[in-house]
Amino acid sequence: MKSKFQVVMKSILAAAAVTLFAGATEGTVIHADTVKNQTYDRIMKTDRMNWGVKGDTKLMGLMNIKTGKLEGFDVDMAKEITKRINPKAKVEYTQITSGTRVPMLLNGNIDAIIATMSITPDRQKVVDFSQSYFNAGQSILVKKSSKYHNVKQLNTPKARVLAVQGSTSIDEIKDFAPKAKVVGLQDYATALTALKAGQGDALTTDNGILYGMAAGSKTLEVRGGTFTKEPYGVAMQKQNPKLVKAVNKAIDDIKSDGTYAKMAKKWFGSVKGMNWKELAKE
Repeated sequence: MKSKFQVVMKSILAAAAVTLFAGATEGTVIHADTVKNQTYDRIMKTDRMNWGVKGDTKLMGLMNIKTGKLEGFDVDMAKEITKRINPKAKVEYTQITSGTRVPMLLNGNIDAIIATMSITPDRQKVVDFSQSYFNAGQSILVKKSSKYHNVKQLNTPKARVLAVQGSTSIDEIKDFAPKAKVVGLQDYATALTALKAGQGDALTTDNGILYGMAAGSKTLEVRGGTFTKEPYGVAMQKQNPKLVKAVNKAIDDIKSDGTYAKMAKKWFGSVKGMNWKELAKE
């Protein structure tokens, strides 16, 4: 049983995490203390698993306003992983953003994150990751009329680049285009609206997300290829080795039994510029 002090400290840490992670400060070492394998044991006991997923990222995690349901590659992956961990478990989804996902995990609001989250050394100090389930890379989205064709051309004081707070994209673009003015926005929907309105010259994040934004658009396109490697992983609270092991095995099974290839074709098969067959070889 936890002492009163432990409970109070966990609440304090979680609250601090909300403040720090809201501003894209995932390099800060903060984590909530938990009983070993607590999340895994709860999933097996309650037959429920709650995932943090994006609701504003077409192809990966998007709220379909017509059906009122979340859909996308990450959403399907969560469902398949849950089925393999506990076939009896009901899958639940909680919408998160890049800035809120880690605080919500540490606070116990969700059991795991599958939300276009790149595996990085700084994040690994705070959460545990599964193996990579999707290899993305950072790129740029621009209007078709734009004079910018790659990240190098954005390296000028005249360039205004949009990104989302809480993602690695802000730090990465500063490395590749240090002279550009980088504007961090709350979420992808806001950033996309700003790009369309001419409030920025380019929007930068992972190519999988950008292709979703460009899909069906007559005015936007992804350019310049990728300039980073962004392996996505499932994030979980530390002290849950059983859950990490179970998620990794589930990902292996999903890839080996052909389910991964089917999902890749379903979500990326008709997306111009994305090679779903290459993705399915991951």
